[in-house]
Amino acid sequence: MTITEQVAKNIIRKLLKGKDYRIEVITLINAEFLQFSVNFFKKIINAKLKNKGITVDWYKKEFLNPNLPIRDITINSGLNEKTIHNMFNSSTKEIVIDASNEHYDTLYEVIKNLVDAEHDLDLTLTIKFKGVSVDLDVSESLIVINTLAVKRSALRGGLWSTAGKRVEKPLMQTLCKLYGISGNNYSLKIKGKEIKEDDFEREIDFYLVENKNQHKCEVKLMGSGNPEGADAVIARDSKVFVADKLSDTNKKQLNSRKVEWVELRSDVGFKRFETILDHLKIPHEKLPENIDKKLEKVFKEIF
Repeated sequence: MTITEQVAKNIIRKLLKGKDYRIEVITLINAEFLQFSVNFFKKIINAKLKNKGITVDWYKKEFLNPNLPIRDITINSGLNEKTIHNMFNSSTKEIVIDASNEHYDTLYEVIKNLVDAEHDLDLTLTIKFKGVSVDLDVSESLIVINTLAVKRSALRGGLWSTAGKRVEKPLMQTLCKLYGISGNNYSLKIKGKEIKEDDFEREIDFYLVENKNQHKCEVKLMGSGNPEGADAVIARDSKVFVADKLSDTNKKQLNSRKVEWVELRSDVGFKRFETILDHLKIPHEKLPENIDKKLEKVFKEIF
């Protein structure tokens, strides 16, 4: 799953204005989840009507069908691919199908025991679409609710991760273009060197270039007090660190290592980047008076 370019632009705008960007990701998660829910309910109606009157588990027959994509099978069973891979060190279709069926059978038994124990509970989920409706009993309703919960969790984890990765390089490009830095003075990868698959350098987000000096830049859209970002900078010997928020401890760590840093959610915000450019002797221009107008032009170039 990928984050849309429009959301990426919105996140960068908020970061440059010192605002919290997380609402953009939450909005995207909500939109993706609600669309999935609507489509899933339509599939439930079709599957229930198709198997009306049968005594076997219609949900398992239709939603754990081996012919479905493995991602669908795992979610429908109440799992996700990452969990299965961690359990078996593999996510081949055969393993996914076996693990999903085993987990679903266990889940089905747990729900059955719960319903038997809560015999006073009467729950019916009615789904209507285009004049057609189906009723789900307590067990069926709980299975559907569980699937929706697992899907939202998978969406949340995937989109938060994607948001950071999708925005990091465009954010640095935007900063460089706002300050009129020549394309010769920055790079998305180290110049004059082919990066191998197992090379640690491939994790570096960006480079600021001054003659033969190629300064590693790290971007982390982390919360305040998160030590992992600063640790990554130290491990990779980065020269510049751009973050959403930094704790006092983070700043002391970075200062002690002589790492230049920008805290986007501070009073000065991204404008501290100009001081870094001065320190690194990177040729640049002053910020334009109308930053919003400049941003529109920059986004057209980047996206």
